Amino acid sequence: VDEALAHYLPDEDRMPQNLHKAMRYSIFAGGKRIRPVLMMAACDAVGGNRDNVLPAACAMEMIHTYSLIHDDLPAMDDDDFRRGQPTNHKVFGEANAILAGDALLTEAFVLLASEETGGGIDPGIRRQAIHIIARAAGCAGMVGGQVVDMESEGEEIDLPTLEFIHVHKTGALIKASIEVGALLGGADQETFRKLSRYGELAGLAFQIADDILDVTADQAELGKDVGSDEARGKAT
Repeated sequence: VDEALAHYLPDEDRMPQNLHKAMRYSIFAGGKRIRPVLMMAACDAVGGNRDNVLPAACAMEMIHTYSLIHDDLPAMDDDDFRRGQPTNHKVFGEANAILAGDALLTEAFVLLASEETGGGIDPGIRRQAIHIIARAAGCAGMVGGQVVDMESEGEEIDLPTLEFIHVHKTGALIKASIEVGALLGGADQETFRKLSRYGELAGLAFQIADDILDVTADQAELGKDVGSDEARGKAT
């Protein structure tokens, strides 16, 4: 995945160099690549060809990384560390961090719309995959969850609201990763439905584990600021 990401991202020596450096800085900061791995695992599970999903897996990692860059900004979570190193805006400034996130999001869809994604796969299936990812990243998914999360800071919220935040802010991209891997891998409708449900539950479980680590882990282990949820009055 890392080799493919290096291939798809603009080179640092191309103008505007600072933008491309900021994009690569966060992409290659040592993430676990959970979403690409899940996408390829879903493809494997239905007997598909990994080559058909690798570009989409890279696009998903670009979208995830854009969300982390923006999530760390002072206007949102105002975090100083991510993946064990200073956050993007601490190194490149807020304006460049915003633009680097914007660029990663748009480059992801350039890649998804290119012939490299799902070559030889029915165009209707490819369009469906792009739709799944776009919906998961937008107001019906990750962005919508982030808004409710920010609006709920310092508030007493009920369990359905908390579950909405987790399912949308974190779970949407995890679920979409599994769905797209299954779809591009050639899953039948019943298998796709089961893997979609698995993705939804896996996304929720991932966020629950992350909330626990925010309390129990130290910064060296977690790679980012700890105790930040409690400091901002976030329900977990």
